Amino acid sequence: MPATASIYNIGEGKLTSYKEVRNLRVFVKNLRGQSLMPCSQRKARLLLKNKKAKIYCYNPFTIQLLYATGETVQKCNIGIDTGSRHIGLAITSEKKVLFKGEINLRQDVKSNLDTRRIYRRNRRNRKTRYRKARFLNRVKSKKQNWLPPSIESKINHTFNWIDKLENLAADTKLHIEAGKFDIAKMIRPDIQGKDYQQGQCYGYFDTRYFVFARDGYTCQCCKKKNKILNTHHIIYRSNGGTDRADNLITVCTDCHTSENHEKGGILYEWQQRHKKVKQYKEPPFMNIIRKRILKKYPDAVICYGSQTTPKRKDMNLDKTHYNDAIIISGIEDIKENPDEWLLIKQFRKKKRSLHEANARKGRKEPNITQKRNSKNTSYYKGMYLNDYVEVFGQKGYISGFTNGGVYVKNTNDGYITMPGKKYKQVSISNIVRICHNNNWQYYMQNI
Repeated sequence: MPATASIYNIGEGKLTSYKEVRNLRVFVKNLRGQSLMPCSQRKARLLLKNKKAKIYCYNPFTIQLLYATGETVQKCNIGIDTGSRHIGLAITSEKKVLFKGEINLRQDVKSNLDTRRIYRRNRRNRKTRYRKARFLNRVKSKKQNWLPPSIESKINHTFNWIDKLENLAADTKLHIEAGKFDIAKMIRPDIQGKDYQQGQCYGYFDTRYFVFARDGYTCQCCKKKNKILNTHHIIYRSNGGTDRADNLITVCTDCHTSENHEKGGILYEWQQRHKKVKQYKEPPFMNIIRKRILKKYPDAVICYGSQTTPKRKDMNLDKTHYNDAIIISGIEDIKENPDEWLLIKQFRKKKRSLHEANARKGRKEPNITQKRNSKNTSYYKGMYLNDYVEVFGQKGYISGFTNGGVYVKNTNDGYITMPGKKYKQVSISNIVRICHNNNWQYYMQNI
């Protein structure tokens, strides 16, 4: 086995050779469940082999001692690099990096909610019983400080992981990088004073006329004037585009046709050359989470990206989220930095829509009853969705169930199949569960 063996092998009772400095540390709990200083992977293996410790948690890997010991601990610093898509994690003590990792958050919450809304709207327009319109059951009217589900999900997961790291490490001090963005100044750098209240479309009837004036009443495809003009979305709304002026261009009616929208058309070719449009989705999220952090963690040390970047360059660290978290933790000099780091991804377990747009092939009953179909099966014969398992000598995660079998995906997002077979189903009798996961998947990475 290679020198940088995965910490998952600890729980399987395998003693392997390794280089101690190159591996992540293992978190340790005492008899009473209180956090102690992390230990090396070799020491954790020996404690488990000699029955002096038990596995407390697989991810991140944590053991609990079965005998009384001293409780002297050192000061630990937790660094959190917040973000809308990725979160950097790091735990340092003195001049050592004890743990580092990166979290990939889900980006499909809004699109899934939009799909569910479409299904519901179509169902209510079919020949069904009349349902009286209700306008007093909106979430915004019931809940103060309401946030869209996509933003609230990211904030809650960020806070959950911060609390988890504080629970795993001993005598911690929290360091968080927060972003503060002026979106109006990002769009228009020379903005000042009352321009903040007026906006770029001030003085125009609507955004459409502003786009015409900005483009000089000229079609951006054929460059002709004195034509009947329309506005066209560079990034379609169905693909996440907005109605902002930055995402609109002026085109004439001769170019704005269905044929030109297709591949090979003038409008399609223009979009391929100018499809990069500045999006301003992340800055508002960073402004929101900064306020929530200041309220939830008043004792945390807050820093900003302008402070993190020069320090990271001085220490000759690459630009990664976990390296940013190491710098954010306040470490001044690094004498021990592992080559391993933990990649954590969110896993979607359920489809919330009761109905589908098109019935699946093989369904034996019409898709009209309000019940969850087998696509939402989360448990089958002792196995759960997203369990970390071993099958045919390979390791992966359970991604779905079928009659008498399961689907297992490896770390490269490919299906594990039976040797010599092409179908994806694997018999449940061939599966050995390593550990149970909830909504997260964990991958050990080497630098």
